[in-house]
Amino acid sequence: MEKSMIFFDIDGTILPETGEPIPESTFRAIRLAQENGHLTFINSGRTMIAMPQEIKEMGFDGYLCGCGTYIYLHDELLFSSTVPHDLCMETMELARALRIPIVFEENDQISFDGASPVVTAEVRDLCRHFQGKDIMRLPKEERDNYTFDKFVILLSETESHPEPFFEFCNRHFVVLNRGGGMYEIIQKEHSKASAIQFLSERLDIPLERCYAIGDSTNDLSMLQYVPNGIAMGNSMKEILPYCDYQTTHILDNGIWNALKHYHLI
Repeated sequence: MEKSMIFFDIDGTILPETGEPIPESTFRAIRLAQENGHLTFINSGRTMIAMPQEIKEMGFDGYLCGCGTYIYLHDELLFSSTVPHDLCMETMELARALRIPIVFEENDQISFDGASPVVTAEVRDLCRHFQGKDIMRLPKEERDNYTFDKFVILLSETESHPEPFFEFCNRHFVVLNRGGGMYEIIQKEHSKASAIQFLSERLDIPLERCYAIGDSTNDLSMLQYVPNGIAMGNSMKEILPYCDYQTTHILDNGIWNALKHYHLI
């Protein structure tokens, strides 16, 4: 059997969003795929600091984090990208002026701007959960060289002026609407698709043997990029036209049935 690569989203694909445990059939499917010689990867918008422990313990062959900005293979970091310092500072200063609540994400740290006039409870709760740092409390040398990899806008709790800020973001980044006033802002040059391209070229595994499995619109770049895009049974209906196959619900052996359908297990 020729080696293939399988790329999994996390939330709603591997990890049920309703609080139930990961189905045992998912564990078995991933182990069997690896025993058959295939490589399995998490491909997520989450940075490594936000990777759930239960995902880390599943034994994936690698992690594609932060929408393609960090790529790991067997614990080796193969690629990384961060936003230039000057653009980070320009983003932060504009967010202050327009009262935009933001959480900044690095691969190993979550941060917030303590000088912002709108450090909301939502921002504080998220940073507290990940033990995030106040950028303004960093040593001067760190602050003078500070960079982030991506950031999240949280508009649900405050009066802000988002239109000019979104105009700025659309010039320099890619804006993903996650719903409920939450927007994920990622680097223009990188995505879940670019991470797959990197590994396909690096490992000399053609796209015809690449499979992507997801459930929401933030998975579209990888689902459209590979010729084998798989939607979970619990997927958003918006992604279905861009997928080649829809498996069963995440709790109804969705991962097992997807890999079985493609004869990967």
